[in-house]
Amino acid sequence: MLEISQDVEKKLYILLNKFNENEGNVISILQDLQNAFGYIPEKTVAWFSKKLDIPESRFFGIITFYAQFHTKPRGENLITACCGTACHVKGSDRLISRLRHDLNLAEGEDTTGDKKFTLERVACVGACSIAPVIIINKKVHGEMSINRLLKELKVLTQQPVAVPEKTK
Repeated sequence: MLEISQDVEKKLYILLNKFNENEGNVISILQDLQNAFGYIPEKTVAWFSKKLDIPESRFFGIITFYAQFHTKPRGENLITACCGTACHVKGSDRLISRLRHDLNLAEGEDTTGDKKFTLERVACVGACSIAPVIIINKKVHGEMSINRLLKELKVLTQQPVAVPEKTK
């Protein structure tokens, strides 16, 4: 059976009341869940499904359709790497590989074990003229190099990061 803590259930009832007062829809529920928890916990979808008599499949169909929704916890720092053609040609793969290495991200993982960082790849951010582009916590960094990236990472971690002397 569905196990949800009392604190979580209180939050869910607040969201349910907001939904009922505003004649909300499934997307608005999902947005509210993500805002409340930082992601959409599967148990909360089951809870809303039961309370609203809406199949879970309808919720998950929307979650999987829109890239803005996440079903796993994300890191407190979000690093978005553009992988569009211009960024790819100008070295975004090298930047991503270095980030994955320095953040100790296993293959297939996008969030560090300590939940400090999430690395996501996007098809294009529409800033081709300043490629390669990395977005760190919603701040756009164009013409990114490994050295600059490591300096930004150092600021976020407050730990020394080895910066190579010269990078091509």
